[in-house]
Amino acid sequence: MQKWQSKEELTDLLYSLVQYPSITGTEAEIDLPEYVYSLLETLPYFQQHSEHLELHPLHDGRQLLTALVKNNNSKNTVVLLSHFDVVGIEDYGPYRNLAFHPEELTKAFLKNKKELPPLVQRDLEQGEWIFGRGTMDMKAGLALHLSMLEQAMQGEFDGNLLLVTVPDEEVNSHGMITALPVLQKIKRKESLSYIACLNGEPMFSKYPGDPSYYIYTGSIGKLLPGFFCYGKETHVGEPFAGLNANLMISYLAQKLELSETFIEAVGEEVTPPPVSLMQRDLKEEYSVQTPTSAVTMYNLLYLKQTVEEINQKLMHAATEAAKNIEQHFNQKVESYAQYASAFSKPTFSVKVMTYQELIDIAKARYGETEIKRRHDLLVNQRTQGDRDFSTILVQDVASLCKDLAPMIILFYSPPFYPSVSSHQDPLIEIVVKELTQYAKESYDVELEAVEFFPGLSDLSFIGPSSTAQSLDPLMKDLPIQGKGYELPVEIMKEISMPILNVGPLGKDPHQWTERLELTYSFEKLPFLLKKTIASLFRYSKS
Repeated sequence: MQKWQSKEELTDLLYSLVQYPSITGTEAEIDLPEYVYSLLETLPYFQQHSEHLELHPLHDGRQLLTALVKNNNSKNTVVLLSHFDVVGIEDYGPYRNLAFHPEELTKAFLKNKKELPPLVQRDLEQGEWIFGRGTMDMKAGLALHLSMLEQAMQGEFDGNLLLVTVPDEEVNSHGMITALPVLQKIKRKESLSYIACLNGEPMFSKYPGDPSYYIYTGSIGKLLPGFFCYGKETHVGEPFAGLNANLMISYLAQKLELSETFIEAVGEEVTPPPVSLMQRDLKEEYSVQTPTSAVTMYNLLYLKQTVEEINQKLMHAATEAAKNIEQHFNQKVESYAQYASAFSKPTFSVKVMTYQELIDIAKARYGETEIKRRHDLLVNQRTQGDRDFSTILVQDVASLCKDLAPMIILFYSPPFYPSVSSHQDPLIEIVVKELTQYAKESYDVELEAVEFFPGLSDLSFIGPSSTAQSLDPLMKDLPIQGKGYELPVEIMKEISMPILNVGPLGKDPHQWTERLELTYSFEKLPFLLKKTIASLFRYSKS
């Protein structure tokens, strides 16, 4: 007997998933995959094939889950991908205690409807919506994939389904990165052919009140470039005897924040400009010594640019910032000299280089063995997250070459999301065409195929690159690679497959008004997903 097929059954399943407050990094993030495992292990298929249901540990004790349903006559396999972690709930304010209880929260919002934004009030009046953290992003997608898995157990598909659900998508994607060798292992062990990966991320509105329905044939890329500024320390009573790292970092902000240089347009899709996600000096305690070092990191989204092209733009921006720093300093020197006749005018130039260039200099001076020893010691003593630890690695190398200061060092930090696309893949093209026709004819739903999912997704680690790009420029300037963080580039190449995102209808991800529309998501979408999976199997044979 099937349990997750009707709208009511899917809604109940979603409620049970949402009630696990699986905020990234919390205990409930560990509990949720164990709950899903407990749901699946009771089903007859997995009682007969328990080896196909597994929990796989991450290095930090969290777990991802895989569940394979095989058709003995086929090697063709569709991967169903989802994540089960969610963002925090601080934004819920007085409704915080209800954030993981959709029924109660929705009733509370209905009761206090006038407190809600106008567009939310309109949805409450015109549709069938439920509220709560994770309802949209993305436990509804997981619930739908469990429904498809259940159909596969009944022999509904002419091929295999492999469900993969992971933690940590909202922060570092360690769950998906850990899943890559797991996918490789299952593929080899079971002699599978991965024909496509179907993700269940929700559709994202392009603007407030957007009435359109979207599916996605790719996923946007993200880089997190960092700039380490190493100035020259001095006493505040002698400000021109040094260079304040805070001054340096401010000129980088002028060149990079919201810079149109990095905006990319592909068709009607346009990336937002870069914004700073972190900017601070690295002085740990108060004193009248000026800050010697500072760091900033920028969110940079891209579509079809190569990492090399972006790298060149970043280096150019840093070089322009360096010139402006020098001009600013020299101008202030001249102004001060008008007041102090005996003032000796200092001069300097700001050097700009990549992390790879810096570490090559350090190795030439001290030897590769010494640099490795220092980094091994830092790794052994590490207590920081990926971004702070990346900064520490750069700072350590820069300290060995402090005579080169002032200098600006470009490096990269996790997370990194490659831009991927199957927009022109023959299998995806024909499946999208058939799906959009079916949605229109059967449900009067106009599905619009968009090339890039705009919200970042784990598809970035499994789909084909949107360009014939090499990741070498990134890997050279990623200090943390191989030091507690490992981007398995070769495995990514081996298991790369066509990708497609067909997800539920929701609104306001990562906001306190996050909500899911039930009529489309749990009445129509299950049939659209079934059609999609069937088409992937059918056309993969031709």
